[in-house]
Amino acid sequence: MAKRKKRTINGAQLAVQILIEQGVDTVFGYPGGMVVDLYDALYQSGDKIRHILTAHEQGAAHAADGYARATGKTGVVIATSGPGATNLVTGLATAMLDSVPMVAITGNVPTWQIGKDAFQEINITGITLPITKHNYFVQDVNELADTIREAFQIAKSGRPGPVLIDIPKDIQLAACSYEPQPVVDPFDTPKVPEDQIQQAVALLQNAKRPYLYVGGGAAACGLGEQVLLLAEKLDAFIGCSLMGLSAIPRKESRFLGMEGMHGALAATLACKQADLIFGIGVRFSDRATGNTDRFGKDAVILQLDTDLSEINKNVKVRLGMIGDITEALFAIVDAVAPQSHPLWQQTVASLKEQQTATVRKVKAEHPASLYPAALIDVVNETKDADTIIATDVGQHQMWTAQSIELSRPRKFISSGGLGTMGFGLGAAIGASIGTGCRAILVTGDGSFGMNLTELATAVTYGVPVVIILLNNGTLGLVRQTQRFFFGGRYAETTLNRRTDFVRVAEAFGAHAQRVTDLDSFRAALQTALQSNRPTLIEVPVDIDEPVLPMRLPGGAVDELITDLSQEELS
Repeated sequence: MAKRKKRTINGAQLAVQILIEQGVDTVFGYPGGMVVDLYDALYQSGDKIRHILTAHEQGAAHAADGYARATGKTGVVIATSGPGATNLVTGLATAMLDSVPMVAITGNVPTWQIGKDAFQEINITGITLPITKHNYFVQDVNELADTIREAFQIAKSGRPGPVLIDIPKDIQLAACSYEPQPVVDPFDTPKVPEDQIQQAVALLQNAKRPYLYVGGGAAACGLGEQVLLLAEKLDAFIGCSLMGLSAIPRKESRFLGMEGMHGALAATLACKQADLIFGIGVRFSDRATGNTDRFGKDAVILQLDTDLSEINKNVKVRLGMIGDITEALFAIVDAVAPQSHPLWQQTVASLKEQQTATVRKVKAEHPASLYPAALIDVVNETKDADTIIATDVGQHQMWTAQSIELSRPRKFISSGGLGTMGFGLGAAIGASIGTGCRAILVTGDGSFGMNLTELATAVTYGVPVVIILLNNGTLGLVRQTQRFFFGGRYAETTLNRRTDFVRVAEAFGAHAQRVTDLDSFRAALQTALQSNRPTLIEVPVDIDEPVLPMRLPGGAVDELITDLSQEELS
């Protein structure tokens, strides 16, 4: 019997075969001259892998990011050399700072043209070195397969993040052979040492006012149930970072919500009054801590993370545990003995009542109006548990984070670390495509204007995304800072634009309408959620409606503006 010969393919075809081998079912991107061979290979394998053509490479990067956040899989984005590659930069940085697993594949000019300023040549590996977990410039087609496999392994190991692979055109054309391999597993994560587990248990059990602070790491690992079990056993309360939203169902009585600069009053003050703060998969960012010299100064601080660089980076901790946070948390929950802290219960109950009174007062000042919290209440009443909530960045993001009710993990998609305006629409599209679930994007006129061209993507692919556009005619968070601390000198934050977003959306092929009262908004949202068409609902919001609470810049965690009577504090 004749010996069967290996099938010879080129590097571009090999790259696509490796993507399929690694379980990739969807990629996002935009073609160009230095990836045309790669796109030909995608075309030939169109029955096995789907390509989503976005309107812009930045939108493709955000879509791959949203896909990864919502599904837990590694997102993949493809772009050509030069401007195509550089248009990925903001998306890669967004994913890096929020620990999102992504693989970006870019084309480049042939290796013999590198360094000669050829048309659309760019050193994308040099540009992206600080904003990727790792990157590669492939110079040998025989190393391509293992490079792509390793990229996936790195992207999803330990603290996840984006990895970039730059493949010159001649490498894409070079002949090679393909030998299938299994899907790569993440690198082994070391265990937290047993003696540290025991130290943590002892510290937790000695606390009288324990506070659990969860972040994006806890949410990504699906640790909500274990965090709740630990809170029950310790008689503790739970707060979260922006990235930690959706880790714990909003309606759980021990969950106080997001803390920090614009966080829930009860969560922020409970953190201040705690005698022990246990950070789980969270990096204690400046938005949460404020003045780090005063954060938790009367508390024992514990931190559990997979990334050694995060321990003692922002706040000094009594005990820093590095390793598999899932395994460690399970061990801690099993080991702690049940505690009871009635005084802590009373304290937090009082903080909750203080928060309720503050919210009640604000709502009383906005009867039957399009007050943002009231709009989010309508979203809560109307959406189902599977609906994905995405945001852009700005006041609307904080209003949503403060009030949105989430009961399942991976249902909140937002740019936290980089704070990327224009992130939301691409991310909502990617999240919806990845999960098959409907997405609601809450955005503002400033953010939405940056990448609204991705409406073309939503319409073309029939993505059921509902866009709630809160239009206040300003760059709201910056204006709010100018109002409170710069004497109302609104330098370049009042937009004065005449953009008709309804007509723009309709021109792209989406359904769109403008509403001016709460009942109309409710009806429009109900109709939109019953439709399979992309829909935009524009809602006018008062230009001077602030996000409260608001922590003083550089202030301590409890230095909060909660009332408009505290204006002009500069």
